[in-house]
Amino acid sequence: MSLVIGVVGLGGLGEGLTKVLLANGAEVIGVDSDLDVLSRVQRRLGGPRLGLATELVDLKRADLVVEALPEDYDTKQTVLQQLVEQCAPGTVFLTTTSTLPVAKLAIASGAPDRVVGLRYFIPPPYGQHAALIGTSTAAPEALHLARTAVRLAGTEIVNLGGRPAEAATALLYACMNRTIDLADAGYATVEDLDTAMKLGCGLKFGPLHLLDLIGLDTVRAALIALHESTGSGSYRPSPLLDRMVEQGHLGRKTGRGFHRYDDHGEIIPPPRTRVSDGEPREIRAAGVVGAGVMGRGIAEILVVAGIPTTLIARTRDKAEQAADRIRSSLTRLVQKGRMSEQDRQDVLARLTVATGYEALSDADIVIEAVAEDMDVKRPVLQAVDAVLKPGAIIATTTSSLSVTGCADATSRPADVIGLHFFNPAPVMKLVEVVRTEHTADDVHATAHALVKWLRKTAVDCADRVGFIVNHVLFPYLNDAIGMLGRTDVTVEEIDTAVVTAFQHPMGPFTLLDTIGLDVSLAILEALAAASQTGEPVPADELRHLVAAGRLGTKTGSGFRLANKGK
Repeated sequence: MSLVIGVVGLGGLGEGLTKVLLANGAEVIGVDSDLDVLSRVQRRLGGPRLGLATELVDLKRADLVVEALPEDYDTKQTVLQQLVEQCAPGTVFLTTTSTLPVAKLAIASGAPDRVVGLRYFIPPPYGQHAALIGTSTAAPEALHLARTAVRLAGTEIVNLGGRPAEAATALLYACMNRTIDLADAGYATVEDLDTAMKLGCGLKFGPLHLLDLIGLDTVRAALIALHESTGSGSYRPSPLLDRMVEQGHLGRKTGRGFHRYDDHGEIIPPPRTRVSDGEPREIRAAGVVGAGVMGRGIAEILVVAGIPTTLIARTRDKAEQAADRIRSSLTRLVQKGRMSEQDRQDVLARLTVATGYEALSDADIVIEAVAEDMDVKRPVLQAVDAVLKPGAIIATTTSSLSVTGCADATSRPADVIGLHFFNPAPVMKLVEVVRTEHTADDVHATAHALVKWLRKTAVDCADRVGFIVNHVLFPYLNDAIGMLGRTDVTVEEIDTAVVTAFQHPMGPFTLLDTIGLDVSLAILEALAAASQTGEPVPADELRHLVAAGRLGTKTGSGFRLANKGK
């Protein structure tokens, strides 16, 4: 016998649940007081097994009812009480709260034995994991029917525990909130913000797209609750979020949020615009200064793309070591069948290594990739500037210093731009393009053309410390460390919850250890120094671990033990 399932509230979560339940053979009765919402769901999902109504009394035939209303205790309590009165005596109720106590709602409903919590982190069909939250009063029969319905929705039930799930939600909602602030400031476009975070952090969804999927009103309500309970400014909803909710731009469910959506709920791409008013300059030869991991990686992708490149190192030994590393990297590509031996030889023929800046005299663009220290960069930039021909471009790979400051070290600020590659450069697809108020239009156009030539994706951002990815990512990582002191959740629990609930490639502590705790501390300090408020203040635990020499994977221990201590 097929189940009859009611869904109250056809927003992002309610509509998504309805879609997957219908796809798996259930009969669904959807209830919403908004006629426009019902009309939208009818257009998107209408069929013989879907019934739509405005009154709860139409749910009398339902075996189970999912309450998918906004995150407001009074609203949920009232509707649950009404459902208990209107539905048959054996009906089971699932409340989809993400932050409210399920036990309290269950007792308030008047039928605590029949109320179970259902916590989705990303609405279906985009999210395939949910936690079932039972209470001490929930009957075994209610839990059994709840599991049956959730599995019918194609959802995997995960046991994350209430506190780890709440911690992961709080971390990601604060991260979304910071991204909204960048959009509100006009720092970058919505599309570039989402692209930067997806490619820079390996995420399935950009934060603003994810916000649209969950629902702006849902996230705003959760942020308000978190702000009231913690007092942390990270959870104070962005003014732009407030304005959009007031205007009814709630995300995918209304067809408009940070992105626009068609009648099928798919993103409508924005109109294409010219990247720059300038025309790209010709690039026939390039230079790279810096023989570390980033410098080698950039030199490799340049020569692979067909651009003759000169790599400058401090010493002959370092130059040869860099060339050897690039040769080894290309050899691995041959072994994997991604490059022929003849192609490898042709690529290497385009690589030159040297120690003197005069070797850069014919370069059309030089990419500086030395240490993140202005006292180190300044003399390098001045030396490069002195030997380059007129019209040659200087690009800096800085991630935490001012590109304007780098440009001011040269006699050609109009020819200087930031190209922030991500490590490892041959693998990571994102490049943040950072122009200053002095950068010429044709230099900006050339930077975009070069990134496209290298088969990477460029996002534009203004010159501020952290650009897009680091500005959003490192406060999130710092927040995760702070969670350890405020809650009883563990490193492992938070990492697991973030990966499982929000489909991140790794949890915040694994990511911190991978980046290096010393590097993470330096970036947080740079962000704090550049902020008018002094935020984010690096967590004490991070400082203590760095002082103790526990720097993460590279030392074998940080927040976690490398290789489980083996």
